[in-house]
Amino acid sequence: MEGKVWGCSSSENSDDEVYLQNASDEEELHFSSSSMPKLQFRHVKSKGSWNEEMGMAEVIEKNGKMWVTTGVVRSGKIYSSIEETLYLMELGALHLLDNGDRSISLIEMYVKVASRKSGCCWELFEVYRQLKSLGYIVGRHGVAWSLKSIKSSHKSGTLEGTEESKQVEDMGTKVELSINKLFSELQINDLRPDFEVYLPNSRFRKSSPGDPSFLLYLSRGHPPSRAEIEALERQCGGIPLKICLVTEGRVSFFSFDKVELPVLP
Repeated sequence: MEGKVWGCSSSENSDDEVYLQNASDEEELHFSSSSMPKLQFRHVKSKGSWNEEMGMAEVIEKNGKMWVTTGVVRSGKIYSSIEETLYLMELGALHLLDNGDRSISLIEMYVKVASRKSGCCWELFEVYRQLKSLGYIVGRHGVAWSLKSIKSSHKSGTLEGTEESKQVEDMGTKVELSINKLFSELQINDLRPDFEVYLPNSRFRKSSPGDPSFLLYLSRGHPPSRAEIEALERQCGGIPLKICLVTEGRVSFFSFDKVELPVLP
């Protein structure tokens, strides 16, 4: 089996380096990168309200350009997933409140992620954080960035047969898609891609994001079997698939170009 391994370490004992390794020639390219975001003290922060039932934050005050590539838009409002919310809190860019206007701390959000609710787990958050720290644009697989992007994809037929295409059949009469339903149906143990990943792009628009550069699946405890990889690839619609594995804080990415079976005599 030929492929590439892209690994990065987020452990405290690492040198905070990211490398791209070709499995066939073992060449390594090193890049300097901090795998852990550094808390920045900002005079002006965005403000969000955490909705426990949705497992998301509604952005009530938006500051900064990060919202161009963060959160989904529904009926003029921006909602951020739990991994997006925690990542921005780690950066010091988001002040989060509960429904009683009490400030929610980082520790409380860490506990929420560790509880494996809201379609996320700690390993998935580590993957999201690493990709974002490298400049990639990352979104949940199967959750459209905006209603406009759903309409555009629906017209082109790219969402034919999917859950969201059924939900937008009567888009002309519906003004709001149930984001609550979208996220409540996500299960972190399902055999399906977890993230849609785009290369850094200053022209990225949620209304017309285009196809992602690759889809990412987090391997749960062990590398997937050949049958599982084939099942995942069938869901990708021709978009490249990468497999991710998190081991003791180390985030590694794998991609397979082709599989050659030995010819028996």
